[in-house]
Amino acid sequence: MEDIQRGLRATAGPRLTQTPESYDSARDLNIPFSQWTKEQVCGWLEDYGLGQYISLSRQWVENGQTLLVATPQDFEKEMGMKNPLHRKKLQLALKAFTTKVVEKSAELDHIWVTRWLDDIGLPQYKDHFHEARVDGCMIQYLTVNDLLSLKVTSQLHHLSIKCAIHVLHANKFNPNCLRRRPGGEKQPSPSEVVQWSNHRVMEWLRAVDLAEYAPNLRGSGVHGGLVILEPRFSSETLALLLNIPPQKTLLRRHLATAFSALVGPQAAQEKREYGNATGHMPLTTTAKVKPKKLGFTHFSNLRKRRLDESVDYICPIDSAALAVNGVSCLSSPKHRGLSPHVERQAERKELLTTKGPTNDIKK
Repeated sequence: MEDIQRGLRATAGPRLTQTPESYDSARDLNIPFSQWTKEQVCGWLEDYGLGQYISLSRQWVENGQTLLVATPQDFEKEMGMKNPLHRKKLQLALKAFTTKVVEKSAELDHIWVTRWLDDIGLPQYKDHFHEARVDGCMIQYLTVNDLLSLKVTSQLHHLSIKCAIHVLHANKFNPNCLRRRPGGEKQPSPSEVVQWSNHRVMEWLRAVDLAEYAPNLRGSGVHGGLVILEPRFSSETLALLLNIPPQKTLLRRHLATAFSALVGPQAAQEKREYGNATGHMPLTTTAKVKPKKLGFTHFSNLRKRRLDESVDYICPIDSAALAVNGVSCLSSPKHRGLSPHVERQAERKELLTTKGPTNDIKK
């Protein structure tokens, strides 16, 4: 286990996994997956991080078609695949083979994900994500219950992961989209801040004379995406995470001024409006997320429901979506500079709104 941990910490940059298009000539898309031999399938499982299931697979798998027609229940019974996230990983991979559509997120393997957790300030979950072999494609399709099974119960950490996934969507899953170190910018724009890593936020704290509190952000889940995109994340939330005592009013006022300058006037205004709204519930460090309950009718449809029909994704597949489970994922449709893609979608929504009410725009 120590060797594994050392390997995770030593990962200096993104490590790209093999996609269905990049396997060797014995296992490429010139040969349909359904025609792959038992050994080819087992070799692919090994490459894909699911080598622990090869022994039982050899006893069950005849060819690739065996996996293509199998249900999650078959994976559990025949391959001994008890971990539901391993089953999900396999389902997503098989879907890519059948549709011949390789998503950009599929290029990021489970080792890259552990590095990503470091970048967004949640290294304490690396063991759970690594054990579940969570890769980039799974990140894209994570649900509330998936995160709970990964021992992520904090509401703040759910929001952190949601906003981090949104940043990945907006940057087309570019593995190097997060900024880890200060650049030459004197006053960074929100479009730059949204891509800050947890370490970069700590560097900013040092730059605004709050160096003694910066280490308190380790393991907090605070990164630029959370700071900019989540309207409930305010300077008060940051002060709470930094453990700045309430009686230090001048210090908190200084933080509030620096925070407002960092997020920009438009995001700062929405955060104020959101905080003043009736029924507003401020973020805390202790709030927990409850599992999503499935109604009785859902159970009869579980075997039929396709992966892309889930409504419980942490962050929607469409990076332009403005809300997830009732919570804003963009700070504001009027906020500019988050990314070229998000900005165009926001302008389109605003343009359609000015022309009159429409039914095809999600609120």
